[in-house]
Amino acid sequence: MGRMNMSRWRESLSELDEEHQLMLEGGSISQLFLGYPLTYSHPVFVGLIYGLIINFILVLTSIYDGYLNSEGFLVIFQLWLIKSLIILFICAILGGISIMMSSILKRPPVRLEKRRRYLYPIPFIGLLITMIAITFSTPEELEWIGYFLIISPGPLYIQLSYAPRWRMLERIDRDLDPFEGMKKTIHAQNENEKTIEKNNAEIENVIEELD
Repeated sequence: MGRMNMSRWRESLSELDEEHQLMLEGGSISQLFLGYPLTYSHPVFVGLIYGLIINFILVLTSIYDGYLNSEGFLVIFQLWLIKSLIILFICAILGGISIMMSSILKRPPVRLEKRRRYLYPIPFIGLLITMIAITFSTPEELEWIGYFLIISPGPLYIQLSYAPRWRMLERIDRDLDPFEGMKKTIHAQNENEKTIEKNNAEIENVIEELD
């Protein structure tokens, strides 16, 4: 049944123009999650998966913090488990809030493929800040800033890109108009991106003429 549900919205995408198809299919990360039935790729579950990934990263900070404080394995594990449960709860709640906000605002998903270079370094910067805060016993606020930077890209991606996309695909899957109530169905391209694409097209035309 899940596979049938998946193919239904995929087949419906072929009726849309190329620009809307790209918007709804999303990038590689969205396509990875949307490879499963929509029930299992709900933004809440995606938030939980992101939280699990973050928790594995925080094993390093927990062990390092415990080592500096000469704490035993059991204490380190308990502290890590408490942090992990809090992070899982936050990520799941934010995923639920994202889908509710998408249903209320009815805005199109933002494609983040060309903005990844800005988002990807953020968790690593946060991890570095957290390690520095632990090592040099700085004010606790700095450590929380590090945790915020580690966690924030996932919920931001879900809020801006994944939840609006999932909402529209879920409506297609229920044979409803995915664009109902939307003031615009797709975000306009950034002017710089348009200029770059135009220049690339002109260069390709020149190369074809030379050939």
